[in-house]
Amino acid sequence: MNCDKELDVRGLNCPLPILRTKKSLVDMSSGEVLKIMATDPGSVIDFEVFADQTGNELISLSELAGEFTFYMRKR
Repeated sequence: MNCDKELDVRGLNCPLPILRTKKSLVDMSSGEVLKIMATDPGSVIDFEVFADQTGNELISLSELAGEFTFYMRKR
Protein backbone atom coordinates (compact mmCIF):
# COMPACT_ATOMS: atom_id res chain seq x y z
CA MET A 1 0.00 0.00 0.00
CA ASN A 2 1.25 3.48 -0.81
CA CYS A 3 1.81 5.98 1.96
CA ASP A 4 2.78 9.63 2.14
CA LYS A 5 4.73 9.39 5.39
CA GLU A 6 6.13 6.64 7.63
CA LEU A 7 6.37 6.57 11.42
CA ASP A 8 8.49 4.01 13.28
CA VAL A 9 7.35 3.58 16.88
CA ARG A 10 8.74 0.07 17.34
CA GLY A 11 9.97 -0.50 20.87
CA LEU A 12 7.72 2.20 22.34
CA ASN A 13 4.82 1.46 24.67
CA CYS A 14 1.51 3.18 25.27
CA PRO A 15 0.88 6.09 25.10
CA LEU A 16 3.94 7.04 23.00
CA PRO A 17 2.85 5.40 19.70
CA ILE A 18 -0.44 7.34 19.76
CA LEU A 19 1.20 10.60 20.81
CA ARG A 20 3.78 10.37 18.03
CA THR A 21 1.07 9.47 15.51
CA LYS A 22 -0.99 12.47 16.56
CA LYS A 23 2.05 14.72 16.14
CA SER A 24 2.82 13.27 12.68
CA LEU A 25 -0.74 13.73 11.47
CA VAL A 26 -0.63 17.46 12.32
CA ASP A 27 1.98 18.00 9.59
CA MET A 28 -0.01 16.07 6.96
CA SER A 29 -2.76 17.18 4.58
CA SER A 30 -6.27 15.79 4.54
CA GLY A 31 -6.43 12.49 2.63
CA GLU A 32 -2.74 11.64 3.03
CA VAL A 33 -1.81 8.20 4.39
CA LEU A 34 0.49 7.54 7.33
CA LYS A 35 2.16 4.14 7.75
CA ILE A 36 2.88 3.30 11.40
CA MET A 37 5.13 0.43 12.47
CA ALA A 38 4.73 -0.66 16.12
CA THR A 39 5.60 -3.57 18.41
CA ASP A 40 3.31 -2.86 21.39
CA PRO A 41 0.45 -5.43 21.30
CA GLY A 42 -1.80 -2.87 23.02
CA SER A 43 -1.40 -0.56 20.06
CA VAL A 44 -4.03 -2.51 18.08
CA ILE A 45 -6.84 -1.39 20.37
CA ASP A 46 -5.22 2.02 20.90
CA PHE A 47 -5.19 2.81 17.16
CA GLU A 48 -8.76 1.56 16.66
CA VAL A 49 -10.00 3.84 19.46
CA PHE A 50 -7.83 6.72 18.25
CA ALA A 51 -9.32 6.45 14.76
CA ASP A 52 -12.88 6.39 16.14
CA GLN A 53 -12.27 9.37 18.41
CA THR A 54 -10.46 11.57 15.89
CA GLY A 55 -12.25 10.71 12.65
CA ASN A 56 -9.04 9.58 10.97
CA GLU A 57 -9.55 6.39 8.96
CA LEU A 58 -7.70 3.24 9.97
CA ILE A 59 -7.36 1.76 6.49
CA SER A 60 -5.66 -1.46 7.52
CA LEU A 61 -3.70 -3.19 10.21
CA SER A 62 -1.58 -6.30 9.98
CA GLU A 63 0.76 -8.26 12.19
CA LEU A 64 3.83 -10.22 11.23
CA ALA A 65 6.21 -11.75 13.77
CA GLY A 66 5.14 -9.43 16.58
CA GLU A 67 5.33 -6.29 14.47
CA PHE A 68 2.15 -4.36 13.72
CA THR A 69 1.69 -2.19 10.65
CA PHE A 70 -1.11 0.37 10.51
CA TYR A 71 -2.19 2.56 7.61
CA MET A 72 -4.16 5.63 8.63
CA ARG A 73 -5.71 8.24 6.36
CA LYS A 74 -5.89 11.76 7.77
CA ARG A 75 -9.39 13.19 7.88
